Amino acid sequence: MKPVIIAIDGEASTGKSTQAKKIAKELDYNYRDSGAYYRAITLYCLQNNINSNDDISQSILKQISIEQLYKDKKLIISLNGNDVSEKIRGYKVSVNVSNYAKNPLIRDFVKDQLRSSAISSSLVLDGRDIGTVVFPNATFKFFLLADPKIRAERRLKQINDKSVKLESIEKEIKSRDHTDSTRKIAPLKKADDAFEIDVTHLTIEEVFNKILSKINSK
Repeated sequence: MKPVIIAIDGEASTGKSTQAKKIAKELDYNYRDSGAYYRAITLYCLQNNINSNDDISQSILKQISIEQLYKDKKLIISLNGNDVSEKIRGYKVSVNVSNYAKNPLIRDFVKDQLRSSAISSSLVLDGRDIGTVVFPNATFKFFLLADPKIRAERRLKQINDKSVKLESIEKEIKSRDHTDSTRKIAPLKKADDAFEIDVTHLTIEEVFNKILSKINSK
């Protein structure tokens, strides 16, 4: 039986990962957080003083091993054997990840990682180009968007750092939206056949029910 692929794309901090995890759990599918790959690579580069403008080579990427696994029902992001689940969500990674994600070698690296995960297993993935580039023939495609201020408030709760101001996060989110949607390679955009959901005034459960209803209706 051909694996089912569910792609949940959208803007930064719209709850893509939350929904993808809930859908995967509900349907008993595997889950992959594509953004975690880019964040882990960004963290590695920042830790090793590899500038996003440098020529990132295959030899550098070969030094990077990223795993996504569950421990006590919690998703763990492992970078070269170290748990970096919290570190990749930090503010410094957040403001730099788009610059590294523009690199074509990095995008190909992540794309290959994700596609290999779906060879024999049904999969739920979230990201920005899952339904347009990574899995253009995905079984189901969703695109989430929301007001930037609402997204900034959500991100501030995630960061849990009192030194970071809401205004700074909102500015960073708007900047990332622009960077992601205007980059030449795999820009952020809604797939023509994706189901769009504005989550600005919706609860997590309301968004979940909309996605699940669409899946069950097919």
